[in-house]
Amino acid sequence: MADQILDARRVARDQQRRLTAATAIGLNALKPVIHFQASLLRLWAKNIERLADNVEKTATSGGIDQPSDQDKAA
Repeated sequence: MADQILDARRVARDQQRRLTAATAIGLNALKPVIHFQASLLRLWAKNIERLADNVEKTATSGGIDQPSDQDKAA
């Protein structure tokens, strides 16, 4: 009886070790992919900021033709 309890604990402990090892391997494999995705997201955000700055500069410098008050009245 005692041998069966110890044997069950050993089996459970071995399964837990295997699961922990598999999880560690999986996370180590995913780490570079996640870093790459984060760098792409940073690049995308930087480009969006540049676009917004360019649009803002164009709008404030009068580069966009806006109808004048006289054109609106006509």
